Amino acid sequence: MNFSSIISQWYQSNKRMLPWRDTRQPYPIWVSEVILQQTRVNQGMAYYHRFLETFPTVVDLANASEQQVLSVWKGLGYYSRARNMHATARQIADEFDGNFPIDYDKLILLKGIGPYTAAAISSICGNEVRPVVDGNVIRVFSRIFGIHEVAGSGQSHKKVYEKSLSFIDHKDPGTYNQAVMEFGALLCKPRQPMCDECVFRKECFAFINGRVNELPVPKTPVAKRERFFNYLVFQRDDGALLMQKRTGKDVWQNLWEFPLIETEKALLSKGISHPLIGEKSEELNKKGIPAYMDSRHILTHQIIHARFFTMEAAPEPHAEDGNYRWQPDPLASGLPVSRMIEKYLEKMRK
Repeated sequence: MNFSSIISQWYQSNKRMLPWRDTRQPYPIWVSEVILQQTRVNQGMAYYHRFLETFPTVVDLANASEQQVLSVWKGLGYYSRARNMHATARQIADEFDGNFPIDYDKLILLKGIGPYTAAAISSICGNEVRPVVDGNVIRVFSRIFGIHEVAGSGQSHKKVYEKSLSFIDHKDPGTYNQAVMEFGALLCKPRQPMCDECVFRKECFAFINGRVNELPVPKTPVAKRERFFNYLVFQRDDGALLMQKRTGKDVWQNLWEFPLIETEKALLSKGISHPLIGEKSEELNKKGIPAYMDSRHILTHQIIHARFFTMEAAPEPHAEDGNYRWQPDPLASGLPVSRMIEKYLEKMRK
């Protein structure tokens, strides 16, 4: 089977016209690769354009503050991606004089750039013979060639890499890599793959043996950690909301939220205690629980159960505490918040 020729021909006839495919410049390609790691193309497109409009070059990104970067990224989720991009941009500005490297051995040393992204950039921009291996590629090779290792395992990655390396087009490795990824995204999909239109259906191991829905072999699901966040929503007479910056290496690091009490289970009646209300806690609990709204947010490894309490008294945090601020209309101001907080603020507006 001339896999490389067949899939490249399919790609030329069926590829989507995406803006990052019109360039061989590493910076916009890198931005697209990072945004699309955990995001669908139709959702990520607006973020891609907004990111490049705000930070046209890697030096512009390096010179920005983290809060500016997080603000542009707001709503996209997986905020560690944005923080890693910011750190990478500063590393490129410092160590490479603002010139984005295009060879694999330099790319792999940059923070937040792993083997997949390094292979994609080096093959597309530098013509290096480096096969990319991601979920789409593993699915395509597992089905067509009958690879039975668990998807995401070291054995699966090794077998797919070696198989792809034996087929990769040495003259145009970047187009070959994009063709395999596009084939997995559009045709050899995780669910309801379009086998009737597949150019490999006569050779595909999974199709011939009726195992399309069994390959690639899935990982054993990991139980998600459940957490209970109880937010205190204070609002001044002028409408400003008291916001707190989330510090520490945890979910939503450096984003803004309401003052938080994390508990092992949801607060149902009494028990609200927080330094901002101090001695008033006892008086508050005698009156019964304030009005609240519940929300649930599912992340990759955890489920956040959130309860938003509407508080009556508006406290005044210590002036020296930079983790608190009174913020008029956090949505309009562009304050970087998680999608969960953003959804609550949208409901408050209504």
